[in-house]
Amino acid sequence: MRFDVRMSGLGGQGMVTAAHVLGSAAVKDGNYGIVVPFFGAEKRLAPTESYVRISTEPVYEKGEVTYPNVIMVFHEEVITKGKCYTMPFYDGLRPDGRLIINTDNVESVLSEKHIRDLEKLNVGIFYLPATKVALEVAGTELATNMAMLGALIGVTNIVTFDSLEESIAERFGRRRFVASATTAALDDVLKKRYAKLQELVRKNMEAVRIASELVEEW
Repeated sequence: MRFDVRMSGLGGQGMVTAAHVLGSAAVKDGNYGIVVPFFGAEKRLAPTESYVRISTEPVYEKGEVTYPNVIMVFHEEVITKGKCYTMPFYDGLRPDGRLIINTDNVESVLSEKHIRDLEKLNVGIFYLPATKVALEVAGTELATNMAMLGALIGVTNIVTFDSLEESIAERFGRRRFVASATTAALDDVLKKRYAKLQELVRKNMEAVRIASELVEEW
């Protein structure tokens, strides 16, 4: 098993957190994982990417994932407004790869050229309204990243729910992980939305599980 995942979105959507939680869960499952955040201009709504490599064999590559077999688009503007460090957003996507988009209307996001190019690569296109799931289930759009991880599990079974839950608890518990001041601040904002850590984990895992069932292939 080998997954090279590229996460593309906008600053403030928690892609760095999502990548860290995903990589940690992979290790807990007994696999190997390398996580590489890429901040660029570290501000809200600026293009942001994170990369995760997961494999049953040791992984030695570090740095950006230039040839992913999974691309996750956390915000429609990555596609519709070109808010992406990799242009076009699917550049380097391997044949038979998978694309997961946070949207409820694929046709309004992908152009005819996008669709033709993706069809040539035999890419599976999956979608779900991750932000809507985050708001309705977890009570905050800051859980969009967890809903996207749920979609990823639904499409690939890349990690187990149990390992992901344990990783979320560690991320927001006493074992503090700081990738940057902005990421740490967002983590703190999310924690303040819940009375206790157990509630944060429970609500976010509920969003994960529901998203894993709601994600659809286009």
